[in-house]
Amino acid sequence: MDLLALADFNLVARHGGFGKAARASGRPKATLSRRVTELEAALELRLFERGARNLKLTEEGRALHERTAALLTELDETAASIASGAEKPRGRLRISAPLLLSQTAMGKIAAGFALKYPDVRLEITTEDRAVDMIEEGYDLVIRVNPEPDEALVGRVFLRDRLVVVASPELIRPVGDAPVPGVVRGAGHRQAWKCTTSAGSATFSIEPVLALSSIIMVRDAVRVGVGAARLPISLVSHDLADGTLLHWGDIEESEVALWALYPSRRLLSARVSAFLDFLKQAFPNGTPDELAAYIGR
Repeated sequence: MDLLALADFNLVARHGGFGKAARASGRPKATLSRRVTELEAALELRLFERGARNLKLTEEGRALHERTAALLTELDETAASIASGAEKPRGRLRISAPLLLSQTAMGKIAAGFALKYPDVRLEITTEDRAVDMIEEGYDLVIRVNPEPDEALVGRVFLRDRLVVVASPELIRPVGDAPVPGVVRGAGHRQAWKCTTSAGSATFSIEPVLALSSIIMVRDAVRVGVGAARLPISLVSHDLADGTLLHWGDIEESEVALWALYPSRRLLSARVSAFLDFLKQAFPNGTPDELAAYIGR
């Protein structure tokens, strides 16, 4: 495939027309039109629907644009870095992060990174779903306990675990007596298997509140309405102050946060810089480090 023709196609697709692309780039409109036509002929595909007044990507054209625009930008930036003899992070960096991490820590992380690397245009969006990195144009995604994906590589940068906590005013149950609980999601009856200082224990939970946010659950359990199952990093300061009590650790509840990027892409300087920044922020990747970073 002719990379120059592909670059011209993406230029036209980005600007929505040959005239606009020509004015933005200083390239002749006729040259851009010829190069796109040659690319269509080589691929045996129609990439644009050409109307009298507008230009619209075909389904095939849209797929080609979504899958190649970021790759071409990355190649340009890599070539520029090599030519200048430096690997200074620059350009746009799009990251998808889960809701809880975004609410508690990503603002501080983003600000610190922006101060250190002012030439990087950092964009972070909150997504608990598994985004499609290639089609949606992300450079890096942060996922919690992700399923194996051969198209992605990366590293664990944080670990956490779930604990059962409650206000000191809440009476700890004896035997099989149900416990009022604050839960995330559907409010059906639950059983929480824990490891405690006395051994294994199971708490029968009768939900009194069903909330959609972990932060909401944490705030509600602080008031004393019921027990809750929460990441220890989120309640570490409460446990240290005695405003919440630790009833036990949820069995097999390790939470691993991964920073992932496409395996077939070159690791750009800006992605590498962000990974290094995460390592500096959480050198050992422990819940205590996250708790200290979050603050009270």
